[in-house]
Amino acid sequence: MVVVDKTPECARAVHFASRRTARTGASMLMLAVVDPPDDFEWLGVGEAMIEEASEEAAKLLEAAAREARSAAGVEPEQVIRVGKRAEEIIKLINEDEDVSFLVLAAGSSKEGPGPLVTNLAGKAASTFPVPIVIVPGGLTDEEIDALAG
Repeated sequence: MVVVDKTPECARAVHFASRRTARTGASMLMLAVVDPPDDFEWLGVGEAMIEEASEEAAKLLEAAAREARSAAGVEPEQVIRVGKRAEEIIKLINEDEDVSFLVLAAGSSKEGPGPLVTNLAGKAASTFPVPIVIVPGGLTDEEIDALAG
């Protein structure tokens, strides 16, 4: 499973996951998590905000799926969840027994996978139900291909 978001480093994680999937003959699952609105539920716009964010997430997933097809001929399953990112990742892993590892991009900004990687690398990593692969955003396609086997 690879987590997809709008950070530039995400493409590196998708490339690694697709190459690794093709090499092992496995299937690939891509997850995008939509953050629920905090203060807009009472205005009745929370559902519209979630729908809009879900549409954006679907576009991100499709762009990532094109990368997977191009890089390795892999057709990934695409999943969108609404909630807190780390919680939704763990829920999906627990629900889908076929998920054997998690691929995350190592970003350096405050947004995107950077804080998630930091959080998981701390106390949460030791209790995670599958191995976590962290792909540095600065790797080239050739370097990723070599690492993915």
